[in-house]
Amino acid sequence: MKREILDRLLEGQKAKRPLALVTDLESGRQLLLDGGETLGELAGDAAAEAAAARALDSEKSGRLPESSLFVQVFMPPLRLVVVGAVHIAQALVPMASLAGYDVTVIDPRQAWASDARFPDVKIADGWPDEALEALAPDRRTAVVTLTHDPKLDDPALITALNGPAFYIAALGSTRTHAKRRERLLAAGLGEAQIARIAAPAGLAIGARSPAEIAVSILAQMTAALRGAPPLVKAAPPQPAREGAPA
Repeated sequence: MKREILDRLLEGQKAKRPLALVTDLESGRQLLLDGGETLGELAGDAAAEAAAARALDSEKSGRLPESSLFVQVFMPPLRLVVVGAVHIAQALVPMASLAGYDVTVIDPRQAWASDARFPDVKIADGWPDEALEALAPDRRTAVVTLTHDPKLDDPALITALNGPAFYIAALGSTRTHAKRRERLLAAGLGEAQIARIAAPAGLAIGARSPAEIAVSILAQMTAALRGAPPLVKAAPPQPAREGAPA
């Protein structure tokens, strides 16, 4: 591997950018696709560049059929940031971890955001907007707010909506979201930004229990990640408040 490709590859991985490396197994020549830029000895090779673009789109590595080209994809990790260490979060966090997400729970209420309730999970106990800014959500990050408390959810939503997160959702009924929309407009967000919020969070599967609501959220998050059309637009109204910590 040429030094320029190695340096760019390491730089891109550190910056959490999606990358595709094409190698001609016969000649050893390579191409690195980083965003819209290509570099390497295969730069300008139409077949190699097309293979890199397709691999990034599918997120799959492998050898091209009837070709000496092998494509290796380097994707930044999927991340989920959950605001609110509530019962639904206790169900959603392990589900999302199994689905391949690196999960962080944000909640300044230490009685809720405890190791006992969220074992082996990264917990940020700062104010949601500050904690979210420090995490720097990218295009492979989902943000879900679950507290029902505007003092916690709204700052996190404002921060998330000013970034590129692929999925932003908020728990609550349609009435709750209408009030949230007015607050966010007053805070200076635009209609197009607010329209990015999946609210009420989750697909409308008739979910009632915290675990069922978590399933509906993870399903909607998966649809957003994979570009699938939503089966339904919104979930039915959900409980106004979580119960006491378990």
